[in-house]
Amino acid sequence: MVKLKSSEYAKYSKFLSILANKLNKFYFSKLNKPFKVSNKSRGKGYDPVTNIDRAFEKFISKEIKKKFPNHQIIGEEFNYKKSNSDFSWVIDPIDGTRSFVIGNPTWSNLISLNFKGYPVIGLANFPMLKKFYFNSSNKKAFLVENNKRKKISVNKKVSFSNIKMSAAFYDRISLNQQKKIPKILKLMQFPCADALSYAHLAEGKIDVVIQCGNKIWDIHPLIPIIQAAGGIVSRWNNDTPIKAGNILVTTNRGVHNKIIKILKPLSKL
Repeated sequence: MVKLKSSEYAKYSKFLSILANKLNKFYFSKLNKPFKVSNKSRGKGYDPVTNIDRAFEKFISKEIKKKFPNHQIIGEEFNYKKSNSDFSWVIDPIDGTRSFVIGNPTWSNLISLNFKGYPVIGLANFPMLKKFYFNSSNKKAFLVENNKRKKISVNKKVSFSNIKMSAAFYDRISLNQQKKIPKILKLMQFPCADALSYAHLAEGKIDVVIQCGNKIWDIHPLIPIIQAAGGIVSRWNNDTPIKAGNILVTTNRGVHNKIIKILKPLSKL
């Protein structure tokens, strides 16, 4: 695991905390109005994007460039600034655009700071829920709600027989493929709500999250938050989550190993 100096953690986590408040002010003063939706998949499925996604990403990139002009920026919608810096910012301006389009308040702004390609600090900001999650080191993660900061941690002691699982396959796993993992289907008893499910695991509210088809901007911002809260993140084949794809997050190694074993029939996806 890549780490930063304590002074760097403090500098960058403070920047993201301030940015969360700026994002909320920006949304409610400028963007909380009718929007336009288009389909990025162009008839090959449904992958919505709105003018609000693009406005958020431009705003976030502008804030990063002002403070850290030499850093790289990788955004979902524009994928712009490259440099020779070891630091890069990965941006999902609206994670959960489908939720945003229908008025579900679980959508978020996701941002990670990566050092040498590895996510070290993350922000998951939920404007409509008036809260955000971030980490200030590789050991400390926080929820900020109603201007109050609370340290969060996963439910490390949960046993496999008592897990609360949130999972979603969307349109990425066929019905025939799902039939190969019947134990997972039986355990899917709690709703999956985009990045909020990962945040709830870091907060100790649920114990397992399984999702498909994550892009780097979907998962990189959440990796350092989850790990700082004591959670475990991997792909379904137990490979590094840095590659994104099909992601498994759990609260302890015993539970993680059991879920990996159950997912084995689909581990090559």
